[in-house]
Amino acid sequence: MNPERPLFNSSFGIKLNPEQIVRAISDFIAMDPKREYKIIVGSDSEKRPADKADFVTAIVVHRVGNGGRYFWRHLTSGNIHTLRDRMWQEVLYSLEVSKELAVLLKNAGLDKFAFEVHVDVGENGATKTMIQELVGAVRANNFEARTKPDSFAASKVADRHV
Repeated sequence: MNPERPLFNSSFGIKLNPEQIVRAISDFIAMDPKREYKIIVGSDSEKRPADKADFVTAIVVHRVGNGGRYFWRHLTSGNIHTLRDRMWQEVLYSLEVSKELAVLLKNAGLDKFAFEVHVDVGENGATKTMIQELVGAVRANNFEARTKPDSFAASKVADRHV
């Protein structure tokens, strides 16, 4: 989420830089500060011709039991030859955004909320053999990992924009 990266889109279609995302998160939490919140990051992708893939990373602010807000960005990447390459790139994009967002939120005094990284793999399908390694990568970076069917930031929110 550094300034050279593409801007994120709000769910309302507005382009936001990292500081504006943190401000929007803060404003959303301030509307109902007594509620429980989770900050969640997840990515999804779609294979394109010529060993390319489109990736969408979503940041979700979940007001537990009462909806939320989200932000998303779209990137295209080359040298994506296999499903394993795509899944790893999804996790790497999610971790990159998570690390930068965690620092920005901490600096803004918003670091008391649960933080999760949602990985678009599950017990069914071709990705089941990758669960352990991808979840391990997330945990090695000190984030809580969720997989399907609990990884809605990746499998629902990011998937909507890929």
